[in-house]
Amino acid sequence: MISDPDPGAYCDIHNHLVPGVDDGAGTLDDTLDSVERMTRLGIRKILTTPHLDGSLTLEPEALDARLSEVDAAFREARAAVAEHFPEVRFERGHEIMLDVPDVDFSDPRVRMAGTSFVLVEWPRLQIPPGTVQVIERIVRDGYRPVIAHPERYIGVERHAGILREWREAGAHLQVNYGSLFGRYGAVARQVAEHVLERGWADYLASDFHGQPTMKIYFKELAAHLEEGGASEALGALCVTNPSRLLRDEPPLPVPLLRAEKGLLAKLKGILR
Repeated sequence: MISDPDPGAYCDIHNHLVPGVDDGAGTLDDTLDSVERMTRLGIRKILTTPHLDGSLTLEPEALDARLSEVDAAFREARAAVAEHFPEVRFERGHEIMLDVPDVDFSDPRVRMAGTSFVLVEWPRLQIPPGTVQVIERIVRDGYRPVIAHPERYIGVERHAGILREWREAGAHLQVNYGSLFGRYGAVARQVAEHVLERGWADYLASDFHGQPTMKIYFKELAAHLEEGGASEALGALCVTNPSRLLRDEPPLPVPLLRAEKGLLAKLKGILR
């Protein structure tokens, strides 16, 4: 676990800014450009999460090769970020695909900043059978699963109760900023609204992939939450709970956002 000297800073816990290791930032320059964009938005803590196939954790040699590759690229990026943006805290985890049910999270490098939290996703944006049982096993093993972008899974709008079941099994939910602005289509937007309305979201994050033409959506998110009278929710989702994660502490409850007023009503009016 890493101490958190600045719990009041905005924090993004899901992005792909380790250069050249996945479909995110391609070069170190891309990483630095991305960090600069985030700092202009007020984000001062960045937990970057390159993709990792969970099946690799069951193959020690393959896992070591993959993590060594990411280690080298992250060290270079972290040194450059420290030089150019000394105010930024730059940490590393992984976004782990649960392509097998028994992923091994014992190596601290696969976890979020070395904490007990693990950022996970289901393969091919589809929800396979037995997800609740997989989450329960992860929790029994002593880890805290954070489900990345639950709003984006195919067909989840027809089975939204599964999100509640994931939470009851011990998972936390991380919604993407851009989902609330149509970045992934109307269905993902509606599900993201549903999650926020019910107070099921524990974190909001960018899932930013470091491309110069890709929007981060944090400015839009912050403006609409504040204008909708939801500054407390903004703080919980983007400051308090991410900071608690970095201290290896569970998230606090997030104030509900109602569809009939404030942010969600405004978003629905804009996007109709």
